Amino acid sequence: MGWRSLIVTQHCKVTTKNRTLVVQTDSEVNNVPIEDINQVVFTTTRALLSADAITTLAEANAKVIFSGRDGQPVTETTNLYSDRRKADLVRLQVNWPKSLVENLWTKIVAAKVSIQAQVTKLCGYDNQSLLDDLDTLEINDHSNREATAARKYFKLIFGDDFSRSDICATNAALNYGYSILLSTTNRAIVSAGHITEIGMHHSSVANQYNLGSDLMEPFRPAIDYWVANQKFTDLTPNIKYGLIALLNLEVTFNGKKALLQNALDEHVENCLAYLDGKRNNCRIEVEFPNEVSSDAFNDHV
Repeated sequence: MGWRSLIVTQHCKVTTKNRTLVVQTDSEVNNVPIEDINQVVFTTTRALLSADAITTLAEANAKVIFSGRDGQPVTETTNLYSDRRKADLVRLQVNWPKSLVENLWTKIVAAKVSIQAQVTKLCGYDNQSLLDDLDTLEINDHSNREATAARKYFKLIFGDDFSRSDICATNAALNYGYSILLSTTNRAIVSAGHITEIGMHHSSVANQYNLGSDLMEPFRPAIDYWVANQKFTDLTPNIKYGLIALLNLEVTFNGKKALLQNALDEHVENCLAYLDGKRNNCRIEVEFPNEVSSDAFNDHV
């Protein structure tokens, strides 16, 4: 699996040659080995992409994400088949035991609220109200502590007047970052031979990424933490670069140092193995560094 995130921001032609992605702009030609690529994000609608480039990237398990005219991701490539996709895995997923699903969802919510409390403290605010919600969490989160904690959390780190329903640069950045996380999660799910449509908690018939929406939850605070520490009034290219670069943030996952994208891959693998009955437990612990770089990114053209 590759490691580079490519960001295409201007008019160009994207093709392939000798297992290399060729990005030709008006002024230069960029060549990147296909095997190095983790994902390609198009933030412009003025790029021409060959069918061979799309299929070659898909075969290498590299995501391609397309943005609309407003700069927000609107669609992504999802492999129809995985080397590991077998009928028995899909059958397992459709029939996951209710007890395992409820136990794992409880762990996911507990991890998410715990990490939100961590981010709140890192941002310099009192996190006791979030810890109180964590203490009252029930199996399968029947009392919806996740939503209660989220309402408190966003006001703590973004201010009392903030709402996730606001049309503002902060929410645009959060949504952009979440889209990148969801795409990475979906890729890991498909790579493991499962399908993204059938989730645990998310179950909308209109959402083809229900399972990805479930499993990504503990990693959302990475986006929140970064956005809360930036000063900006628009979703600029540099903000997008910074959000995509968070995939290469070094975190501590289950006691070990790892890049965020690798930790997310391992998290997905652990969760699916637990639900498939291949392991007895599923640990979810994520710790962030005290500071997150605001300007590091891989490549953009």
